[in-house]
Amino acid sequence: MKEAYWGYWLIVLGVFVVIIMLLIQNVTSNSTEDHYTVKQISEAAMVDAVDYAYYREYGELKINKEKFIESFLRRFAETASLTTKYEIMFTGIYESPPKASVEITSSTNTFVIASNPETFDMSSRIDAILEQAR
Repeated sequence: MKEAYWGYWLIVLGVFVVIIMLLIQNVTSNSTEDHYTVKQISEAAMVDAVDYAYYREYGELKINKEKFIESFLRRFAETASLTTKYEIMFTGIYESPPKASVEITSSTNTFVIASNPETFDMSSRIDAILEQAR
């Protein structure tokens, strides 16, 4: 029976370590990581949203607004943390010339540290312009 208690303690210790790691992950994610993540996602979403038929006909780049938003949200959902609340605002999307402005505000859950409730809110704003090389 003593060996069974050791097994229970190991399971409880494992759950405790996982909870501590999730809390540390929430606190240590910083605005630099969010900035580069949003930058890379917006660039990839703009490339996905290029209207190639319009480019072949007129020789100018043009993106599809709805396709950009769909691709951005899909890619962001793949990299977003499950324990953080995000607010995504598309402040300006122009189809021709291709430009997109995206602002993401992330807020973690409220933590009580020394009887003081604390939240960590970060905001990242990206203005992306897609250029064509001639």
